[in-house]
Amino acid sequence: MSDHYFSPNTATPSSPHSVALHLKDMAFDLMTDRGVFSNSQVDPGTRVLLTEAASPDGATSILDLGCGYGPVACAVATRAPQAAVYAIDVNERAVGLCRANAERLGLDQLTACMPDEVPPDAQFDLIVSNPPIRVGKKVLHPLLATWLDRLTPQGRADLVVHKHLGSDSLQKWLNEQGWPTTRLISRSGYRVLQVRPRPRVEA
Repeated sequence: MSDHYFSPNTATPSSPHSVALHLKDMAFDLMTDRGVFSNSQVDPGTRVLLTEAASPDGATSILDLGCGYGPVACAVATRAPQAAVYAIDVNERAVGLCRANAERLGLDQLTACMPDEVPPDAQFDLIVSNPPIRVGKKVLHPLLATWLDRLTPQGRADLVVHKHLGSDSLQKWLNEQGWPTTRLISRSGYRVLQVRPRPRVEA
């Protein structure tokens, strides 16, 4: 792959700046930079996810899969001060930005890190994600499978995907693989898919 927001080490020259995140229950600025996803504004799909879903509902362990500079992770951590929140991304610049944003906002319970730094036994009551659809199914499907199988038995995942980027086919695939998946909402072309854990196979 060429240098994309899903490249581990972006060669794009740095140009730090801030973007505003304004929701009904919070408002703050986030530092961002070139070479990370949607660096000029909070992505519309992310806004749909945070407006229509991503409610912690008592979750004590939360994962933001593909955190970018941290709008989703920072929002859910703000909503759930009691929860341990992990924010992961393969883009090192994005992880650094997310970590800095969390520190600036005083979100001490938010850990921004690379995927292999998450404890191997960690499970999550809630997974939130604007997944990196453009990596392609050969990468995306194993990525989702890895983390969805770390949902707690009563947990759920809220995923936002644009209909033109394959939300319906992704929903079909998730159901076929055993994760009960429903469309929670449809707004501005985006679907929020709610995913439940698939039955555990006893060893």
